[in-house]
Amino acid sequence: MSTTIQPPAAAPRNTNRLGFTIADYKGADSTLCAGCGHDAITSQIIKAFYEYGVEPHRVAKLSGIGCSSKTPAYFLSRSHGFNAVHGRMPAIGTGVMLANSNLISIGVSGDGDTASIGMGQFVHLLRRNVPMMYIIENNGVYGLTKGQFSATADLGSKTKSGVSNDLPAIDLCAMAIELGCNFVARSFAGDPKQMVALLKAALGHRGTALFDVISPCVTFNNHEGSTKSYKFAKDHEELLHDISFVPFFEQISVDYAEGEVKDVELHDGSHIRLRKAEKGYDPTNKSEALNSLRKCQESNEFLTGLIYINEQKPDFLTLLNTVDAPLATLPQELTQPGEDALREIMAELM
Repeated sequence: MSTTIQPPAAAPRNTNRLGFTIADYKGADSTLCAGCGHDAITSQIIKAFYEYGVEPHRVAKLSGIGCSSKTPAYFLSRSHGFNAVHGRMPAIGTGVMLANSNLISIGVSGDGDTASIGMGQFVHLLRRNVPMMYIIENNGVYGLTKGQFSATADLGSKTKSGVSNDLPAIDLCAMAIELGCNFVARSFAGDPKQMVALLKAALGHRGTALFDVISPCVTFNNHEGSTKSYKFAKDHEELLHDISFVPFFEQISVDYAEGEVKDVELHDGSHIRLRKAEKGYDPTNKSEALNSLRKCQESNEFLTGLIYINEQKPDFLTLLNTVDAPLATLPQELTQPGEDALREIMAELM
């Protein structure tokens, strides 16, 4: 999802390196409940895309069904958008990137859209490593159908009426790592600084960038006894590291003592810097990432930060050896096999 746009010679004040204002990255007014965690995520998406410097018309916004899937209407109004049916956003996103690899795709889904009806498509998106920033606005409930537990609701979590969840939660980050996703992060809607740094890093990564965001539902899941509430998240967050980001168009400078910071270079030349909080956590170690997730799950906490990254695995488009030009722009003589080519293909099938 990286971009190779070069900065202009000079940009006016109050604009980014491409000459766009922050207003160019906004969308319609939100119709979600006041105080919804999803709106906080929207604000950070707007800020990240503005600061990173992405041309709005190059972005493809994708979503399914649910409160979370409404949010692409609230950012980047000048970009392309496709609201898919429930749980089918990964297939649409795959088709978008196959048709035009020059686009920057961002998919916004929810815990219901991803971990329930959309699980089958979600796992194959991860396996294929399709170039897409995949954001899960995770609140543990089905907000559009009055707050029933979702598949990510923690064991023992309670509804407002006092009903306790007796099913184990699906940890989408652990699942993503197991299935080969090479950028896995988690954050909290109430931590804007961390969210913006991780969103920028996701833009610099080539492949599927999974970003699970704990996003409290203020109407159905923000009460005492909920494990997805603002208070619970604040009290039980396990911070992996302090994150800073250096984009590819800025000079890299060393401002830390050796051994204090893990510096990860992304596909587009950007750098994400992880200042360790404790134990020198290494996000490039797959086994350590999975073990840390398991330990936090057992202690009823959740990790936030860049949990796992691997910049070496090729993405889906590279594996398929797709052309750089959008398929719709190719002439017919390149896309329609001739008689000899068809005869050769048929012979191989016999």
